[in-house]
Amino acid sequence: METMRDRFAPVVSRLLDEDPRVAVVLAEIGRDGFTEAQRRHPDRVVNVGIREQLLVGAGAGLALTGLRPVLHTFASFLVERPFEQVKLDLGHQDVGAVLVSAAASFDWPAGGYTHMAPGDVALLDTLDGWTVHVPGHPDEAEALLRHAVAAGDDKVYVRLSVRSNRRSNPVDGAGFRTVREGRSGVVVAVGPVLDDVLDAVAGLDVTVLYATTVRPFDAGALRRATESAGTDVVLVEPYLAGTSTPAANDALADVPHRVLGLGVGRRELRRYGNVADHVAAHGLDARSLRERIGRFVGERERAGAGAACP
Repeated sequence: METMRDRFAPVVSRLLDEDPRVAVVLAEIGRDGFTEAQRRHPDRVVNVGIREQLLVGAGAGLALTGLRPVLHTFASFLVERPFEQVKLDLGHQDVGAVLVSAAASFDWPAGGYTHMAPGDVALLDTLDGWTVHVPGHPDEAEALLRHAVAAGDDKVYVRLSVRSNRRSNPVDGAGFRTVREGRSGVVVAVGPVLDDVLDAVAGLDVTVLYATTVRPFDAGALRRATESAGTDVVLVEPYLAGTSTPAANDALADVPHRVLGLGVGRRELRRYGNVADHVAAHGLDARSLRERIGRFVGERERAGAGAACP
């Protein structure tokens, strides 16, 4: 099955042909996918080698000349290792770029902890002005890549994954999408966790919102959903658990509410395993999610039933 990353090089290669502002900066990872594009556009496809700080610095330099740089490598080498350059070369200099990651939370377990970055979105949250896309299907990845490159000179992070939902959903690069309505709580499913969430909540009377753009956080969609479904909110994110909990709390600050943040735990898993092993170990498989979500949204119902007893 085609992955999001399989779609990356062909899509960006076409963007290089279509838009003379687009440039690509690589740090060895993914270079083979741009061989033909580099032949056609040798001045706009740059491979800096295994120098991730230079990757970001070079991209910022291209942005200062008026180009729209697309930077790509594994998330741990794109966000964590060169974070100072992301903060200063892009943020402080007020120039934009499109950062496109792969591997992220645990997509390549055999690479070990050096190739895992479950805290990438949380780390970018310490900076101002970033848009963050988390597609859940290769078609969504293509649409969001195109949206990111076309987003003027904004700072955009696109988080690609080997995990994918069974089918794509329409994405607009902005708000959350309602995929299921209920009356006993709201579950926000981010990117590739949607299928497991829908399997988990089968039979539960909850609303499900699908999020592929998580920053800016769609506070309006969450508030509207809680008006009919109640203010018990579960966030299921494919990265560090609780990353979006502050944003959900801010969205509902003026009403009594509860938020449960589910995602990748902080404890390091020291056995490689495979992706499915890591999903299960962090409680993000459908069976574990059903238990955790069901217990959370059922607490208020049980409390209400108890209060009604004489």
